[in-house]
Amino acid sequence: VQLQASGGGLVQPGGSLRLSCVASGVTLDNYAIAWFRQAPGKEREGVSCINSSDGNTYYTDSVKGRFTISGDAAKNTVYLQMSGLKSEDTAIYYCARRRTSVATRTRSDYNYWGQGTQVTVSS
Repeated sequence: VQLQASGGGLVQPGGSLRLSCVASGVTLDNYAIAWFRQAPGKEREGVSCINSSDGNTYYTDSVKGRFTISGDAAKNTVYLQMSGLKSEDTAIYYCARRRTSVATRTRSDYNYWGQGTQVTVSS
């Protein structure tokens, strides 16, 4: 099982990016997927997650209204569309998969992790 995160980069404040998490060796739509991020000197935090059972999504308060998580079963990919980016969104972003279909934003609940993609928001 492998998760490959991509799509990060350097963007100006107010800009947008779309992160992708592609899976190999497993069908993502059977499992809960989450995006986490870790800024320098800070703990890794849950940003957003999606239930595979009912498609319900969850967001941490700081990104509500700006980020959208979604999945494409045909491409076995989960996306994180980020808009209205702020300097405080700068971090390495990781996608992660649980062994169950119910999503949480608790790091220890996730069993498989991608390698991370750097997002830098700066003018």
